[in-house]
Amino acid sequence: MISLKSAVNLAVMFLMSSAPSGRAESPRRIEITAKRFTYTPDTITLKKGEPVILVLRSSDVTHGLKIPELQVKTSEIKKGEATEIQFTPLEAGHYTGKCAHFCGKGHGSMTMQIDVVP
Repeated sequence: MISLKSAVNLAVMFLMSSAPSGRAESPRRIEITAKRFTYTPDTITLKKGEPVILVLRSSDVTHGLKIPELQVKTSEIKKGEATEIQFTPLEAGHYTGKCAHFCGKGHGSMTMQIDVVP
């Protein structure tokens, strides 16, 4: 038979081991370079519910990025500066990001693929 003191100690140990640590998950940082008329990388995979920070840089002219379904938009990715967008994808799926700042003749074809997996 187990004593009351042992039962209480076991219960406390169980509760402590199953309690959240209190530390928030750090967002995953993904570096993306925009250049006429591509993004590098041009495909990224994210996990549903995982916080992410896109760190966007331009190597030539001002670009932008919009992904309406993920509520992502910036129209100012300036050469030599970092633009950060933080978000958490909530739905799995395949999304297309497009340049949100006119950057020249190939602007309409400047896209990237974002795959959100469960």
